[in-house]
Amino acid sequence: MKVCSSCLIPETAETLSFDKVGSCSVCNQIKIKKEKIDWRNRENKLNELIEKYRGKYDYDCIIPFSGGKDSTFALWYLVTQKKIKPLVARFDHNFFRNNVNSNTEKTISKLGVDIVTYKPNFQLVKDLMIESLIRRGDFCWHCHVGINAFPVRVAINKKIPLIFYGEPSAEYTSHNTYEDFEKISEKKFNTESNLGINAEDMLEMINERTKKNYQIKDIKNFIFPNQREIVKNNILGLYLGSFIPWDVKKQVEIIKKELGWQGDVVEGIPPEYDYEKIECMMQGVRDYIKFLKRGYGRTAHLVSIDIRNRRKSRKEGEDLVAMYDGKKPKSLNLFLKITNISEDEFYKIVREHEIFPNKMDNDNFLKKNSSNITPHDYDDWEKKFN
Repeated sequence: MKVCSSCLIPETAETLSFDKVGSCSVCNQIKIKKEKIDWRNRENKLNELIEKYRGKYDYDCIIPFSGGKDSTFALWYLVTQKKIKPLVARFDHNFFRNNVNSNTEKTISKLGVDIVTYKPNFQLVKDLMIESLIRRGDFCWHCHVGINAFPVRVAINKKIPLIFYGEPSAEYTSHNTYEDFEKISEKKFNTESNLGINAEDMLEMINERTKKNYQIKDIKNFIFPNQREIVKNNILGLYLGSFIPWDVKKQVEIIKKELGWQGDVVEGIPPEYDYEKIECMMQGVRDYIKFLKRGYGRTAHLVSIDIRNRRKSRKEGEDLVAMYDGKKPKSLNLFLKITNISEDEFYKIVREHEIFPNKMDNDNFLKKNSSNITPHDYDDWEKKFN
């Protein structure tokens, strides 16, 4: 399997391509970010944009928010540095950990902002997870779709046309480059977020499999507005990282200092990355599936960011990947209980979604190759879903 000559991301990564010397498209995008973007000019554009919308509506903008590092920094930056009055829109996927909820309470309180939250009913979420896993080898359809569709629906319903997301996709994938000003659109959503299944089709799929009778009203917050609605309502959804240079480690230092934001232990991730994906109880399972399908995991992703920013050598990154990636997380037991899927069935489903040329190891190896990381709050997860 071909791996980038600079970082540790292989050819199985979505959207990745390689140049003549074997460097991947994301590494090359980061070079553009550092060497070719006039960030002073970009920030001036941000200031002009903010002034265009400031005070024209009940809120200056919508800020989608999970309580993780990126959305927390985006909210802090826009409120404290740009003096924006936002409405925070939070999609609750049903698996938020206690620490991230505590972080959210502190952040919302200290910044003095209003928030609206949507949490879909858990029975629907379970059915969506199973359907998504079977059809796409990714149980997170409801989360991918909810975090993108819900804030846009709030923007339309409350007539607040400007939306600011946090990190741009160019930081991690090649759907867009740093030369673009990434914007939300129906096409972008269908290409990058919904796994190729729109909400209406998903509704039919889960009803057919479960023999239940979910209605369109049950999934309305998963329906992304079509492009005509977006244009009609003058919705402009942008990414803060298109206007200021995105630097996760520096930003985490800021939110820890200014907001008392706290990191956490996450399955399959070295302790030094205590800021990464701390929101979700099922993150370890999600990353494990990614490893099984694509041959690399969350640690490879994280050390590659550090390699691109010259914070780690390739050898240091390889050592961490060998220690942490590809280990079966303890949370898989909880996931199987929630979805009522056996471990053998789980591997069978995931194997059907392997990304060539990656090949999953045999089932006996997979079952024995377990992580020794148990999150401190794991007992709370089990109590919640008993």
